[in-house]
Amino acid sequence: MPAADGRVFEDVSPRDGRIVAEVARGSAEDIDLAVRAARRAFDDGAWASADPRERKRVLLRWAELIDEHAEELAQLESADAGHPITDARKVDVPNARNCIAWYAEAIDKVYGEIAPTGADALALIGREPLGVVGAVIPWNYPLIITAWKLAPALATGNSAVLKPAEQSPLTALALAELGAEAGLPDGVLNVVPGFGEEAGEPLGRHLLVDKIAFTGSVEVGRRFLTYAGESNGKAVSLELGGKSPHVVLADAGDLDDAAQAIGWGIFYNAGQTCHAGSRVVVERALAPALTERLLEFARDMVPGDPADAATTLGALVSEDHLAGVLGRVDRASGNGARLLVGGARVEPVPGGAYMQPTVLEALDPSDPIVQEEVFGPVLAIQQADDAEHAIALANGTGYGLAAAVWSSSITTAHQVARRLRAGTVWINTFDASSLTTPFGGVKDSGHGRDRSLHALDAYTHLKTTWVAL
Repeated sequence: MPAADGRVFEDVSPRDGRIVAEVARGSAEDIDLAVRAARRAFDDGAWASADPRERKRVLLRWAELIDEHAEELAQLESADAGHPITDARKVDVPNARNCIAWYAEAIDKVYGEIAPTGADALALIGREPLGVVGAVIPWNYPLIITAWKLAPALATGNSAVLKPAEQSPLTALALAELGAEAGLPDGVLNVVPGFGEEAGEPLGRHLLVDKIAFTGSVEVGRRFLTYAGESNGKAVSLELGGKSPHVVLADAGDLDDAAQAIGWGIFYNAGQTCHAGSRVVVERALAPALTERLLEFARDMVPGDPADAATTLGALVSEDHLAGVLGRVDRASGNGARLLVGGARVEPVPGGAYMQPTVLEALDPSDPIVQEEVFGPVLAIQQADDAEHAIALANGTGYGLAAAVWSSSITTAHQVARRLRAGTVWINTFDASSLTTPFGGVKDSGHGRDRSLHALDAYTHLKTTWVAL
């Protein structure tokens, strides 16, 4: 439906700069309408009080419809976000589908508790939905992260208002249509495309919203804490990106395997991944050999047309974002970092936003290229004197989303992993994941957790019912 004031914005594909669609530009009025619809739906209980088997049936049907419309969703994701079409088909769509199905199956398998009391009382502890959940989604993985937020929120009986990123709103709208077809009652899921200050902020400040689930930048995430504090004190969960290090110790095993994992970990999706392994902290003895392998990997990964099934490295999300990433590389070179490969724009498709895989050697641990999230295909290499120095460098940023340790000694790897301040630490691999494991960070990377049964805690509150016997 159109925005209340009739305004639209142009959705531009990073593949070639063309306008894909005109999208309704949501405002505070649209947010208010959506939130009130969600509140009415929650209060009437058609979803919140439905038999768990009914919610499970609807969400499983939703997952089936995603399968049936998989190619359409993949094409939208590729055109909207610049993902290579093969990744959209094999990663984005299946992951979104599997997430919704996984939480559907969890609905009737999560139990309450009975507290230990005296014989004269029965104390029941149960989970109840929060009410209206506002979900604010970034542009880098629209399908996957939308599913991470909506699936547990809806599985537990909440209503939701989704504000997708203005750069990539199309799959959110398509998912909502499929959800309605699957049987979600009117008002349970509402999507309001728009810009942050016009739609995101009103959602964060709305007095009828009980929870905000946000994935995005540190700056914007902290604004949502302010919005909550200045409105109704709503719950806020934040996943705010990272500057994830690979700690490569002197006793690391196969450097070819390590270089492959490190290369994919930073250049997949053109580096536009919150936990991208954007730093390598390597002991000096191994630095020359590992660097040589990483440069070879970077040179072999050539940006290409996202619509081509053979492409492995697609576009950055927009011209503005590309300019920002290139500017960070230029500033790093000016600060004394050594540009080893890449660092330039390329144009496999005229008008598109593409960049060469880039590797720098960072000599100063305080350099912004080490400290700040670049969110592009840019890898910074730091050399460490020994394992202690490597741990200090790895922990030496404000972020704490993920990390990896490379060592042939499982004892050493575990000891180092325990000392790394990160929500996830991989040992001798990178970006291995499952819906059964929680995902989120510490420090500036936020405090929310997506995935796993633990995510259900973020969308429910515990209620105690005390019965006198």
